Amino acid sequence: MTVRIATIDDVRTAESVIRQHLSPVPLIRSYRLERELGLPRGRRIWLKDYGWTPVGSFKLLGALNWMAQNLERIGDRPVVAQSSGNFASAISFAGMAYQKRVFVVMPESAPKIKFQLTRTFGAEILTYDISRDHETGDRERMTRELTEQQGGIQASPYDDVHVIAGNGVGGLETVAELRREGREISQFFCAVSGGGLMAGQALAVADGFPRAKIIGIEPEGANDFCQSLATGQRTRLERPTSICDGLLSYDVGEHNWPILKKHLSQAISISDSETRQAMKWLYEQHGLRTEPSGAIATAALMSGRVSLEGTGDIVAVVSGRNVDEPRFQEWISLV
Repeated sequence: MTVRIATIDDVRTAESVIRQHLSPVPLIRSYRLERELGLPRGRRIWLKDYGWTPVGSFKLLGALNWMAQNLERIGDRPVVAQSSGNFASAISFAGMAYQKRVFVVMPESAPKIKFQLTRTFGAEILTYDISRDHETGDRERMTRELTEQQGGIQASPYDDVHVIAGNGVGGLETVAELRREGREISQFFCAVSGGGLMAGQALAVADGFPRAKIIGIEPEGANDFCQSLATGQRTRLERPTSICDGLLSYDVGEHNWPILKKHLSQAISISDSETRQAMKWLYEQHGLRTEPSGAIATAALMSGRVSLEGTGDIVAVVSGRNVDEPRFQEWISLV
């Protein structure tokens, strides 16, 4: 079966959907990070903070566009999805916005805040043990059975043209704002898991700033994309591990892989220790209480393992803020 690949035109079409629900996500200049990294005068560093959205992460953009583009297919049927937590609350919000019933399958160990947000917007939740999922396959089985039992329509959290396009709208926002200021991008840092965020962002950034170096970031224990890029084919991990609970997909999505392979020039893996350091730095220097997945792009930027050569600006995506306070304090206390 031929897989249709998302294009920049899909992203532009999605923008009108997103604007019905959200104003542009803030792009914050980090004077402190510019000084920290000794950036020469005239270059700037920007943080794209998706934690600002009503669900606390970037996932809302893709979920809203997916829901809007599938309304006729859904009809009176419920929507079913699996998620580590952020897409759960996002598809729940989208269901509320479009008056659709939503079921989600989540790990029982997901942060409490992700459960709370998901329930707040009206979705019904089923849980499974993620520590044994590599043996039981419960996530896929439960999602499939739930879809069959409810006669539902399944939404992918990342491996879908409409989800990719919706996520790419944030990239269009970044491009438009920097162009208005007469800026260029030399390096763009963004996390990769299933690839739904990075694929959308890459389409927008590559279109707006063709010379930008787009860098994908993964946890060391969940670096399937790094391995995939090295071998030239999608690689699956049987048991990804990291404190970055939002970056534990087993492999990059089929719809995302061609886009990532085309537009990403580099991928690096970051240790959980480096991610905790970035979480602490963002909290102390910017007052941003990010989840680990949200801080990993900043961690990569601060790691010194990516060349920052060039004359343009640098953008790092802060993909989400949904972390329980006790766990957050525990992680940053270890730095």
